[in-house]
Amino acid sequence: MQKDSNSGAPGTPSPRLRRRRGSNEVPGEVVKANGAHLLVEDRNKYKSMLIRFYSTLWMIGGFAFIIYMGHLYIWAMVVVIQIFMVKELFNLLRRAQEDKQLPGFRILNWHFFFTAMLFVYGRILSQRLVNTVTSDKFLYKLVSRFIKYHMVTCYFLYIAGFVWFILTLKKKRYKYQFGQFAWTHMILIVVFTQSSFTVANIFEGIFWFLLPASLIVINDIAAYIFGFFFGKTPLIKLSPKKTWEGFIGGSVTTIISAFLLANIFGRFRWLTCPRKDLSVGWLNCDPGPLFKPDYFTVPEWFPSWLPWREISVLPVQWHAMWLGLFASIIAPFGGFFASGFKRAFKIKDFGDSIPGHGGMTDRMDCQMVMAVFAYIYHQSFVAPQNVSVEMILDQIIMNLSFEEQQVLYSNLGQIIGDKIFGES
Repeated sequence: MQKDSNSGAPGTPSPRLRRRRGSNEVPGEVVKANGAHLLVEDRNKYKSMLIRFYSTLWMIGGFAFIIYMGHLYIWAMVVVIQIFMVKELFNLLRRAQEDKQLPGFRILNWHFFFTAMLFVYGRILSQRLVNTVTSDKFLYKLVSRFIKYHMVTCYFLYIAGFVWFILTLKKKRYKYQFGQFAWTHMILIVVFTQSSFTVANIFEGIFWFLLPASLIVINDIAAYIFGFFFGKTPLIKLSPKKTWEGFIGGSVTTIISAFLLANIFGRFRWLTCPRKDLSVGWLNCDPGPLFKPDYFTVPEWFPSWLPWREISVLPVQWHAMWLGLFASIIAPFGGFFASGFKRAFKIKDFGDSIPGHGGMTDRMDCQMVMAVFAYIYHQSFVAPQNVSVEMILDQIIMNLSFEEQQVLYSNLGQIIGDKIFGES
């Protein structure tokens, strides 16, 4: 490591930054500002770029396969990603010497994690679980009981963990234990807030998960390539390798890609149909007006030698451009936040689970910001706001017992019969 010319007295060692095993790049503080030279002139960067390229191909291939398998498999992928992220964040403040004196303390952290998982996914997927087992009377009763006592079950699981924590407090370890307790809760809030929106997007239609996630990947790759070959002007001090050239090039590429990808994804019902249950069967539904093309005649000044006389545009493509704008302008600040966070702890990466990329958390920083925006945008500007028959039926099935549903059916039949008799 180079010695800082502004450091203290001669002979005083410069402060060192910790590096995670498997990292292929040196910390940002020891990298010279881009200044007048291009990163492409740094021959050592090609090895890092090659490793990053191969691991990206593997991730894209695996991701495409999981998308093909469907909603449940994507949800399982989200759960696996969560586990990796939480593990990396748990280890960030872990002290091995302290943990040796506190047997079972790590298990307590994971107890809180799985309790939070049960609460969040139980709330999100309860209705779809009911829809899955409606035809089986025994399973329907079992699931209804689970949903009815779901919240109290999660509450007492949390209280059990809380009491466990109090009983394991040890003298001279209070500060470390309470610090870990607060750190665990902060991790769970951040991770499960993001993941709850992600899972909601998945079951609203894979389109609303796949497009935002793809735009973040495209922006990341495009910004890296533009910055690698053309980057000269530093963008932000928190991440000195980021350049204005990479940021602008990535933004333009992402917005164009959003418009084009929405047209491609929007033509597959497997991607556009919402999943109302937890089955894995093929989907077939009315795609709705957003996914039905509008046709525009090509202007006369358009070159005559081109074959297109008419262009089809899906209305959802205009929504996609807003997603692309957010993915390229705002979502990168999730990465800047993560960069500042890592600098605060003097680490290069959160982990080393993905060669050339760092840890899982390093790849999910921008995705976390994007998933929340995609859900809010969908609910605010896309999802129908009026009450539908399906929504009412869902509430009846979820909240009324079988006997109450029979009473409702009888009363509703009588009301409808009276109306028909009165009109005649």
